[in-house]
Amino acid sequence: MPEAASATRATIGDSEFDRDTTVTRRAPGVYDIDLSAGWTIISAVNGGYLLAVLGRALADALPHSDPFTISAHYLTASQPGPAVVRTDVVRTGRTLSTGQASLFQYDERGEEVERIRVLASYGDLDSLPDDVRTTAKPPAFPPMDQCFGPEDGPAPVDGSSAITDRLMLKLDPSTLGWALGAPSGKGEMRSWFGLADGRDADPFALLLAVDALPPTAFEIGLKGWVPTVELTVHVRSRPAPGPLRVSITTRNLAGGFLEEDAEVWDSEDRLVAQSRQLARARLA
Repeated sequence: MPEAASATRATIGDSEFDRDTTVTRRAPGVYDIDLSAGWTIISAVNGGYLLAVLGRALADALPHSDPFTISAHYLTASQPGPAVVRTDVVRTGRTLSTGQASLFQYDERGEEVERIRVLASYGDLDSLPDDVRTTAKPPAFPPMDQCFGPEDGPAPVDGSSAITDRLMLKLDPSTLGWALGAPSGKGEMRSWFGLADGRDADPFALLLAVDALPPTAFEIGLKGWVPTVELTVHVRSRPAPGPLRVSITTRNLAGGFLEEDAEVWDSEDRLVAQSRQLARARLA
């Protein structure tokens, strides 16, 4: 039973997300984890959840604790079950440290397979100056009670999208044409975002947020799985308590691949994370 059913609001460090992304150090630079089936779409583990797992391993391996930028290449689909993360410290500095990490699992022949590889730079978000000069503006969203989540649609097939039970998603109705059989043709997806157990977002939850919405390919008129090839996330600030707003756009689908540019805004109208990913789209 997901913790969404609990009447007690979870806190950072004491939630299902925290437990399911916690890695156990086996040796210097080597970590074990059992990837939870609770963060899957069909049978594949969500890419944002995986990024949070590797992000936690690097936070332990590096002298700085907050991801500033993290770039991931998804090599093979991860499955629920045991995995090992291996990290390497590339450079340590006074304000930034850089490391790389890979997640491995075993295939049906018992051979080790690399699932995802990341390169990241970490720092201290709390030490950043308050000076902000920007032309970026928060996306225009209807109030949450005028938006719609998975619970407002037909009951899903059992096990088809376990991750939605662990998220609070309320999608902007103007990006929901695909759910009604009438996609707009625009590569846009916008939603309120949170964890279903009430845990507020931190930098690791931002790594999940950028990859948690339905793909923009749905609103373009495509169906089926849209696997991530590469995902880069920039964490710009520690988010304030409260729900996040996530806006994702696609401007170009060509050759069976599309990009998704995401912005994450917190309850104080601050741009707290940005990302770009390249994903493969099924055209038939």
